[in-house]
Amino acid sequence: MSRARFRAVIAALEKMYGRPASPAVTDPFEMIVRENVAYLVTDERRETAFSLLREKVGTTPGEILKAPKATLHEITRLGGMHPEQRVDRLRDIARLAVSDFGGDLVPALGEPPAKAKRLLRKFPGIGDPGAEKILLFNRRLAILALDSNGQRVLLRLGFGEESKNYGASYRSAQVAVREEEPGAGFDLLTRAHLLLRAHGKETCKAASPRCEVCPLAKGCAYYADHR
Repeated sequence: MSRARFRAVIAALEKMYGRPASPAVTDPFEMIVRENVAYLVTDERRETAFSLLREKVGTTPGEILKAPKATLHEITRLGGMHPEQRVDRLRDIARLAVSDFGGDLVPALGEPPAKAKRLLRKFPGIGDPGAEKILLFNRRLAILALDSNGQRVLLRLGFGEESKNYGASYRSAQVAVREEEPGAGFDLLTRAHLLLRAHGKETCKAASPRCEVCPLAKGCAYYADHR
């Protein structure tokens, strides 16, 4: 694999989608709340629910704990199925932030990466990918955090090997990129996260990928096998 290939992939995606804006939410507690305020909905609906939470309640642990259940339920209803469960989850997240972090997660990000990830994984819905995304967006750990969309794109392109174990596939894609770009910095990795995610959602879909419009098709192992 050419050592310039990863950067060429990101450049092609940037040409297709434009240079992504900086992440709108980087506060670690807000990132966790935003992840849990909605479930299996579009990005637009998630942002609507999160914006309403910010407007009507606030996004600090104390504000969420003080909020009436009816208000939280109104917000989580915008975020898809099981809104009652997500009201309880938001309150659990706020309680954990207060009890274990004194209401402020930022100091935890300064711990060694392994410990910081372990602390962040205490929260519902946050596994290694979510913890690494928080650390990446806060410029604490230069690692290519991937959601399922970005991971799918890289595996189809031949970065890493897909296995039945999601975690093994995830690490395989990360290792392949790190071997090619061992000194990749925060800016490149953040742009890569955002662009790979966009490409997986809009073009390189799990079902019926739009290979005919993909600028990466020529060098794509998946396309070569399925065209």
